[in-house]
Amino acid sequence: MGIEIKEVTSKKLLRKFIQLPAKIHQNHPNWVPPIYMDEWIYFDPKKNKAFAHCSSVLYVAIKNGEVVGRVMGLISHEYNDKKGIKDVRFSNLETWDDNEVFTALVDALSDWARKNGMNRMVGPLGFSDKDPQGWLIEGYDNPIVIASNCNFPYMNRLAEGLSFTKEIDLVVYQIPVPEEIPEFYKSIYKRFTSRETQIKFLEFTSRAQVKPYIHKVLTLVNLTFQDIYGFVPFTIKEMDDFANRYLYLINPHFIKIVVDENDEVLAFIIAMSDISAGIQKSKGYLFPTGFYHILTAGRKSSQLNLLLGGIDPRYQGKGIDVMMGMKMLESAKKVGKKVIDSHLELETNLKVRAEMEKMGGKVYKVYRIYQKKLE
Repeated sequence: MGIEIKEVTSKKLLRKFIQLPAKIHQNHPNWVPPIYMDEWIYFDPKKNKAFAHCSSVLYVAIKNGEVVGRVMGLISHEYNDKKGIKDVRFSNLETWDDNEVFTALVDALSDWARKNGMNRMVGPLGFSDKDPQGWLIEGYDNPIVIASNCNFPYMNRLAEGLSFTKEIDLVVYQIPVPEEIPEFYKSIYKRFTSRETQIKFLEFTSRAQVKPYIHKVLTLVNLTFQDIYGFVPFTIKEMDDFANRYLYLINPHFIKIVVDENDEVLAFIIAMSDISAGIQKSKGYLFPTGFYHILTAGRKSSQLNLLLGGIDPRYQGKGIDVMMGMKMLESAKKVGKKVIDSHLELETNLKVRAEMEKMGGKVYKVYRIYQKKLE
């Protein structure tokens, strides 16, 4: 019967779009389902404020009457204008190992992109680099953490068969939590804390204490991430969306913030316990018992996942990063964490990579963002 490509314009079809990955990955032990409550918000232009600065389209592929593939296309006008490019981003591309379906989805998105004046396709890449990006090319045997893509190796093969080539790679480090803080960190920490300074280091015991700093932290993200590949600055409404998406899952003990005498944020680091096992057990649903499974998994997990961090450029290289790192290691050790997942770092970010390796970190996953010129 061939492949039919349909644009998602109804709630019924959106439900099939959202639920398709669970069918494709049902025998994939390392796949972690999304939290479905968040998915319905993420794909809703009325609720996800990131749609406001993008053109977008959702497609599903139908074969023999069943949805067998999906893709989201995004044109980030703000990012394209800033960089002087005409890129369409593909994300949430899922199929079985079926070249016909994969090709039909790419062709449909290519046609849509060309009609909108685009000349290149890149991805997997969402609204910004804070969304899951890239496909695994190394580390398939390791469990996936939150806000990361999970794919079978055949997705890379199918893409490369359609002349997609490397745009950029991202690496993930696994860092051991040491029994003792390394001496060179202790000496830097001591020098920093012995200076006369108005800088204050904040730690938290409740989410309510964190909330007054959310906008300040994400404003600093806008400053420090402005040249990062794929990054689009947060608007105020997007800051609230981002916080609502993750704050309820994060133990406030793993949020560290540095402020000046005026209570302005100079640096921060945010991490969370690995909750992948809990999301798997809950099958992505928080109710009636999913939230309990997620919280229990976070307490039992020996892994801490870094989510986000940044330092005001005026204060980089002055020891603040060491201070935050030490405090995070202390908090991790206190609750029995054994390893830290760095989350994705651009392969070109040599300064951060050197710090990871100085702490004993080893690359254990590599993700690739692809590109393809549109004829």
